[in-house]
Amino acid sequence: MANADTVRAARALLRGARQGVLATVSDGQPHAALVTPATAPDLSPLLFLSGLSAHTRHLRTAPRCALLVVGEASEVNPQTAPRLTVHAEARPEPNPMLRTRWLAVHPYAGLYAGLADFGLWRLVVTGAHWVGGFALAARLSPGDLLPDAGGVAAVQAAAEDIIAHCNTDHAPAMAAIAGMTGARMVAVDVDGCDLAAGERVVRVSWRQPVADAHGVRAELVHLARTTRESSSASR
Repeated sequence: MANADTVRAARALLRGARQGVLATVSDGQPHAALVTPATAPDLSPLLFLSGLSAHTRHLRTAPRCALLVVGEASEVNPQTAPRLTVHAEARPEPNPMLRTRWLAVHPYAGLYAGLADFGLWRLVVTGAHWVGGFALAARLSPGDLLPDAGGVAAVQAAAEDIIAHCNTDHAPAMAAIAGMTGARMVAVDVDGCDLAAGERVVRVSWRQPVADAHGVRAELVHLARTTRESSSASR
């Protein structure tokens, strides 16, 4: 079993990644492409891809692939940046709810989302490799990395109500937590939530994964309180 702190850091990086590098292969030739991921509630990476791109053509015939996401380096040396490589099998994803979730964290893509040649793909995780910095590497199985299925289902069942309640009854708190005027919650899962104002989207992580809507509420109350305290202390 992987270290809990490592798993939490790896999941937070993947949840918050808005760009990454997709590695595919065609006739033995490796290929790398810039992509813009989001994650499904169960942490599966989601990619909105053009059918005209080389990497999409590759996935149709050779669905095994890898996705690299990289965080901020702690020093000038880029090797100090945390990074996660996800190994996966790519599948076309027809679920419109997941398409909506992807667009929630990439709102600028609404300009081309309706084009016929674009489609959503899900990467089914088969393993991962985490590097947290020098001498901080770990191999992660799907059982290590992926969240508890019961918690995923419980939060997803309540997600629509959670989002509506937060945006209707606690709009000032959402804006304060995000640090953006007019920010609204656009997605929520067992690991955190996404808050957006226009085309700016902020990922907010929970202190630890939650198991249900009550856990989400507790994390939001904590965030609202600490945000108020931080604001008061800075005055």
